[in-house]
Amino acid sequence: MSPSIVLPSTLLLTLLLATGLVFFLRASSKDRTMAMVISSYRPSLQLLRDLDSWLAERGWQVVRTRPEQRHLVYEGHVAASIPLAVLLAFLGCCGGAALGLVIGQVLPGSDPWPLALGLVGLAAAPVYLRRAQRRERLEIRLLTPDQVVPCRLVMRVHRDELLAVEAELEKTLQLRLTPCTTGIPLE
Repeated sequence: MSPSIVLPSTLLLTLLLATGLVFFLRASSKDRTMAMVISSYRPSLQLLRDLDSWLAERGWQVVRTRPEQRHLVYEGHVAASIPLAVLLAFLGCCGGAALGLVIGQVLPGSDPWPLALGLVGLAAAPVYLRRAQRRERLEIRLLTPDQVVPCRLVMRVHRDELLAVEAELEKTLQLRLTPCTTGIPLE
């Protein structure tokens, strides 16, 4: 391959890697809230008590109750992943250093300053940590009256928490989760 093609193509690939890192940082803090209808053959008050104690164990706190609307609102703190922050800093440093090496080859008379671009990659970790740590809301609205079996409720929260509900409580609380396709208002 001719040397006139190698450097521009390497520069292009390095810029694509940097673009991928930026988009990954944006996606890591994207809102992924969704609603699910949860059905159970347990009495609704017992189901709500069991859900409440499980949520309290996971760090969720009740911040608002509206008994007349059968609506509960919880808040919890979502922590960022430290290993992921370290990985992003490492990848950012490698990408910045690679970009610096390519710039050093394209501009042969330049000082070694392009290699300092590797230090710019360290900014990926604090950006991720700042954006990923946030307060999340979890909302529950009971859809069926107290004595009706099966009881149904709608839960709106981050999809990872819904997956945890499904994985840990589906068997013990006899839950059936289905996506909420209708616009059931929670407020």
